[in-house]
Amino acid sequence: MPSGYNVRSRARERNSVLGRPEFMSLNQPPPRAGSSSTGGGNSGGGGGGQGSGPGPSETRGNARRPGQIKHQTSQPTEDPVDNGSKDRRESGKMPEEDCMLLNPSFKGIAKNSLLAIDICLSKRMGVCAYTSSSWGGCRSMVALLALTGHGITWIIGTIVCLTRSNTLAGQEVLVNLLLALIFDVITVAGVQRLVKRRGPWEMMPGFMDCVAMDTYSFPAAHASRAAMVSKFLLSHLVLAVPLRILLVLWAFLVGMSRVLLGKHHLTDMVCGFALGLLHFSLMETVWLSSSMCQTLISISTLSWSPFF
Repeated sequence: MPSGYNVRSRARERNSVLGRPEFMSLNQPPPRAGSSSTGGGNSGGGGGGQGSGPGPSETRGNARRPGQIKHQTSQPTEDPVDNGSKDRRESGKMPEEDCMLLNPSFKGIAKNSLLAIDICLSKRMGVCAYTSSSWGGCRSMVALLALTGHGITWIIGTIVCLTRSNTLAGQEVLVNLLLALIFDVITVAGVQRLVKRRGPWEMMPGFMDCVAMDTYSFPAAHASRAAMVSKFLLSHLVLAVPLRILLVLWAFLVGMSRVLLGKHHLTDMVCGFALGLLHFSLMETVWLSSSMCQTLISISTLSWSPFF
């Protein structure tokens, strides 16, 4: 037997359910069959029809009100749902710097690992970066070695040798070397402006570096120039074997000197060597003949006469 408390609680729940807006039409009394005629007969009596039950129009109005109320009550609840979905969509579009790749590719892992190793080794090898470094006492000697591969040094030296040369073969080689040096300086400067990689020690470029437009780290301009010049001289000069070995060793030491000074990374030096060999190959394909070189020399010295 259910207790009296349970019976009362069930009756209370039933009354509360019937009192909802959805069930208001169920609480209305059904319209009487003669309500319309009674209402029409009593309309002339003044107020008899007002005391009767609700008409069909009122019943239909009451029947529509719960739906309208339901629509009005359900309408505000759509905004939080929409806002929640918008928040979820916006949270799904996180910026790249805030995203963490849980399953990175093998290529990305290898690239980041090589860059980390490159930076670590380059900083450890920068023993002459400052006077207070471990090899700070050798900094001036290493800087002098790096100066032998500077673009301005080689361009001025080539022009001086060209003015003192008296043979056509020598002038042909020197003119092509001068054009190769200018092409190397412009190309390396353009690539450095595109990449804009800083050195391992974040040093400000010196005056000579600014003149040669060697302000960034990648690729190493000194390494590119040393590789190109050494390959050029080995190909167009007849040298003894010891001199050829010394020339290759000089090119390698010039590239390493910039790493020891903290100006470049190891990968900058390697890419500089590769770029220098590429410059040499390109200059070999567009090699200027002796007559063309003599024409350029005449134009530069203002002694060219095209009509005579």
